[in-house]
Amino acid sequence: MDIKKNLEMINNRIETACRKAGRHPSEVTLLPVTKTIPCSVIKEAFPLGLNRVGENMVQEAKRKAEELQDFDIDWCVIGHLQKNKAKYVAKFAKELHSLDNLKLASELDKRLQIEGRSMDILIQVNSSGEIQKYGLPPEDVLNFSKELSVFSSLKIRGLMTLALFSSTEEKVRSCFKKIYELQELLRQKSSPKLNWDVLSMGMSGDFEIAIEEGATEIRIGQAIFGARHTTDSHYWP
Repeated sequence: MDIKKNLEMINNRIETACRKAGRHPSEVTLLPVTKTIPCSVIKEAFPLGLNRVGENMVQEAKRKAEELQDFDIDWCVIGHLQKNKAKYVAKFAKELHSLDNLKLASELDKRLQIEGRSMDILIQVNSSGEIQKYGLPPEDVLNFSKELSVFSSLKIRGLMTLALFSSTEEKVRSCFKKIYELQELLRQKSSPKLNWDVLSMGMSGDFEIAIEEGATEIRIGQAIFGARHTTDSHYWP
């Protein structure tokens, strides 16, 4: 496995997708996803500029953050977070990309205030309408966002979604289009205290489509670090 070569390939694909969409590559951020990746590999990737990474499982992220505390890494929790684990995330994570309910927002805000810090937040949206997926329906996000202004430790930065897992491009593309349209609606009608600049959408199998539909951040794991032994369903219901 050649991480440097894989990163170069991904960056070339990002540039190509941006040119096709009439965008500049600087508009798209790459978030490496290190779930199941051992700390030894993360150490190897760190000098290549991978100092901000995404993790799905809180326990795994917490363990890695402790083991790699001498490395200046920003830990982004991108998987579903249960309320009772907010106390752990508040201690080590820089970002949470999966907020989708007020009870979690309240608990996380309380825990962050105890820690004396704030956290960047993305709201997770269920753009595919699949009942087994986490995230708010797009039509509920505006009202949900109006409730978030009271949580001073939560810095709302944008939206995150997972598209339908499908070989039909238009079905995938429609998920990303919904989130782009939702972003525009929120900019017009939500509180001016909230920021909607980030659209985190697109993974190893569909990130080019996501870029064409306005993604500002893509989450890439296997295309950088190789295939995982654990199935995606373990992390993304």
